[in-house]
Amino acid sequence: MKDKPEILVVGSFVKDLTVSTNRFPEVGETVLGCGFQTASGGKGANQAIQAARLGAHVTMVGKVGDDIYGKEMIDSCAECGIDCSRVMINKNAPSAIGNVQLQIDKDGKTQNRIIVVPGANMTITIEELSFLEKEIKNYDMVLLQFEIPMEVNEFVIECAYRNGVPVMLNPAPSAPLSDSIMPKLTYISPNEHEAADLTGVTIRHDGAHVNSDDVKAAINVLLDRGVKNVLITLGTAGAAFGNENEFFICPSLQNIVAVDPTGAGDSFVGAFSTLVSMGVDHEKSVRIANYVGALTVSKMGAQPSLPWLE
Repeated sequence: MKDKPEILVVGSFVKDLTVSTNRFPEVGETVLGCGFQTASGGKGANQAIQAARLGAHVTMVGKVGDDIYGKEMIDSCAECGIDCSRVMINKNAPSAIGNVQLQIDKDGKTQNRIIVVPGANMTITIEELSFLEKEIKNYDMVLLQFEIPMEVNEFVIECAYRNGVPVMLNPAPSAPLSDSIMPKLTYISPNEHEAADLTGVTIRHDGAHVNSDDVKAAINVLLDRGVKNVLITLGTAGAAFGNENEFFICPSLQNIVAVDPTGAGDSFVGAFSTLVSMGVDHEKSVRIANYVGALTVSKMGAQPSLPWLE
């Protein structure tokens, strides 16, 4: 067991601007909102903060604009003890913005719709990350997502693979993934929609009840493409895990009041990655990550809601 694993996150910073409303507007319609909040986010930064709050030593690599949002997002990570010395500042591109629409219906149930303007995230270059060719061997796990250029992700995956460092890829937002990269992934963690895009398998479920045959079929497609371990998040139905020796579905916590689902998937990925890097077995890691994700949805804002170990 490793008490404080070294985790490298190469990914995005996004400032979330969240408007709450009782219903989403139709096309061409204006509706009144019932709340507004700003919070630091971005899949990369969210996963980094969740890992740090659960005890990992985390290094964050990414890029922000030379603006107030960029400073706030770096500060948010640094306050959690994350090493931000490799975070870059682009003086010619703004920090990324996430427009989050949060619908809160009369029963208190929430849904969100998010549009991200990637800004400085998409200006990261392979040349700027050349230091990883020597330094990546110092880490126990590398976390990646799709809010930075694909060629950067592929470069980091290649570096990690050559040095025997496990990689967790969260393929969000959904995008095609090269067959040459798949066998170099230790873990891939799509949600059910991203899994369908990657595999062509639609996972049917009704609330907390999921079609396990669909889940197994989707996992098998990804295993056949070379990924070592597949973790699919299933919303209210929990999460599924599979590799050549294991398959299980871990149900989600029930009776959780979802205040804001933003960041829940990032929380899950950050928690799972930290736990397996500590030496915790897969099933226990998924179960605890489910708890952590459930705590996340019970509060407003992505990073403000990410749970601490205490």
